Amino acid sequence: MALLEVRNLSKYFPVRAGLFSRVSGMLRAVDGVDLSLAEGKTLGLVGESGCGKSTLGRSILRLIEPTGGSIRFEGEDMMALEGAALREKRRRMQIIFQDPYASLNPRMRVGDIIGEGLEIHGLASGTKKRDVVMEMLHKVGLRDEHFYRYPHEFSGGQRQRIGIARALVFRPSLIIADEPVSALDVSIQAQILNLLFDLQREMNLAFVFISHDLRVVEHVSHRVAIMYLGKIVEIADAETIYREPQHPYTRALLSAVPVVDPSRKKTRVVLQGDVPSPLNPPPGCSFHPRCPDAIAECSRITPDLLAGARGHAVACHVHGPGAVQMGHAH
Repeated sequence: MALLEVRNLSKYFPVRAGLFSRVSGMLRAVDGVDLSLAEGKTLGLVGESGCGKSTLGRSILRLIEPTGGSIRFEGEDMMALEGAALREKRRRMQIIFQDPYASLNPRMRVGDIIGEGLEIHGLASGTKKRDVVMEMLHKVGLRDEHFYRYPHEFSGGQRQRIGIARALVFRPSLIIADEPVSALDVSIQAQILNLLFDLQREMNLAFVFISHDLRVVEHVSHRVAIMYLGKIVEIADAETIYREPQHPYTRALLSAVPVVDPSRKKTRVVLQGDVPSPLNPPPGCSFHPRCPDAIAECSRITPDLLAGARGHAVACHVHGPGAVQMGHAH
């Protein structure tokens, strides 16, 4: 059974305009997303800035209320939970934020930042809270004396370790990691990624790892989902995505990743135009205005995310599993 099951999840933001702030349109930040995640595994979520990755992560946690769809976590319907029941379930799903500078309260000591949730939920206080926090500090590679310091006394990598400790203090089974290394130096990124790896093995953690860096995602993910303008356009295990990308958008993203070996030549796929506005997405496939392989159907019919061999799902009229039936074998 999957730890997390997301079906047809949507989040629309009303856009208001005019003298009386009437709703003039809907911004489709997340638009009908299906995902599943097994215990102890990592799902990489990749896409350009503004494609809805972070909104999807926060919607799964119900930090932002979804507009529609269903979220099942540990067998329970998250959309049906309210009040104390929702708070209790939330302990099992936590978030690591992108910016370790902005996500820590500068007026609080590190011990209080990490242990604050334990007191709010009535799980530990006093000496017991201090013991739990010390254990988490050690788990993330920090020392006892760091308990009494303030966030400004730490480097960026150390602050992100504090953020990780805060997420782990409830011993969750799922963590939404929202670009957890993008604000860090490359040398520090590797340390934090290795730490997350070790913690995943030790605590059987499942991650939804949100990033726009395909190299990072390749190293940490078991499965990878590619997101474009609020929709998942391709999803498969990590090796398949990187070796056999099907969707033209995935191919374009991978072609932009720098190659370390200068003797290896890559064919760069250069996309034309900008990402369309989620306020007014194009009809049919939202990628078709920029797609080098677009056909007539692409501008009229929205492609379904169809699964082919080995669970490799692609939403594409030309390269997807449904392409042959439509008479467009690639």
